[in-house]
Amino acid sequence: MSATASLSIASDAGSRKRPGYAKRDIGGIGIAVMERETAVAEVTDAVRTGGHVKLAFCNANLVNVAAGNAALQRSLSTFLVLADGIGVDLGSWLLYGKAFPANLNGTDFFPALFACPGRPMRVALLGGRPGVAERAAANLTQLYPAHRFSVVSHGYFSAGEESALLDRLKAQRPDLLLVAMGNPLQERFIADKLGPQHCSVAAGVGALFDFFADEVPRAPELLRQVRLEWLYRFWLEPRRLWRRYVLGNPAFLLRMARQYAAGGRRNG
Repeated sequence: MSATASLSIASDAGSRKRPGYAKRDIGGIGIAVMERETAVAEVTDAVRTGGHVKLAFCNANLVNVAAGNAALQRSLSTFLVLADGIGVDLGSWLLYGKAFPANLNGTDFFPALFACPGRPMRVALLGGRPGVAERAAANLTQLYPAHRFSVVSHGYFSAGEESALLDRLKAQRPDLLLVAMGNPLQERFIADKLGPQHCSVAAGVGALFDFFADEVPRAPELLRQVRLEWLYRFWLEPRRLWRRYVLGNPAFLLRMARQYAAGGRRNG
C-alpha cells in the first residue's frame, strides 16, 4: 500500500468524493496523516454538505484485531481512519521515520469537535451497556448545549431488533452517530449496515460512552501528556484489559518489526 495513496472517505453509492490526502500503512490499515483541525473540518464538512463519512480511530489493538482479517481491512479502506495512541506512532516512527501529526484519540477528538463553533449538530448514541448511553447523553447536553444528543439503543439489541433500529436511524438521520460496540464489531456494523441514508458521519468509538458518562475516569493530565493513558486504564481494569496490553502490545511491536523487515523504511 502506498504511503501517499489518496483515501476516498466513503465508498457508498452516491457519496460525494473528497480530495485525497496522505495515509500511512500501519499493519495493513491506511491511517490518515492529518492534524486535528483538518480531521474536525472533514467531519463538519460532511455534516454541512449532507455527505457520508465512516470514521474509525486506529490504535495498536485495532491493528492486532485486523491482522489476517482481509475483509475487515477492506472495510477500513473505505473509512477515514485517524491515528489513536502511542502504539501507532511507534509503528510510524519505525516504518516512516516520523510520528503522525497528531494523536487523534476519540476521547479528546469529540470534545474538540463539539466545542468547535459552527452548525449545531444532532448527535445520536448507539451502543454501550444499558443506561450508559443515556448518562453520557445527559452529561454531553450539559457540556455542549448547542448540540442535540439522543440515544438510539444500548449495544445489546437482538438481531430481530436490528431492522427497526436501522429504520429509526433512517427517519432521524442524525448528523453524527457514535457507535460504541468495541473492535471489530463497531467497524463491521458501520461498514455493513450503515449508509448515507442513516447519518452523515458514523464513528466507531469503543469505550467512549463510559468516559462521557463518568463511569471511568480519565488519566491524570501528566500521564496523558506523556502518552501513558493506556497504562492508567490497565491499572483501573486489569482483568478486562490484560490481554489487550500484556499480550497485545508485544504482538503489535512484532508485527511492526515484520512489516519493517519486509519493506524497510517508507516515504510518507
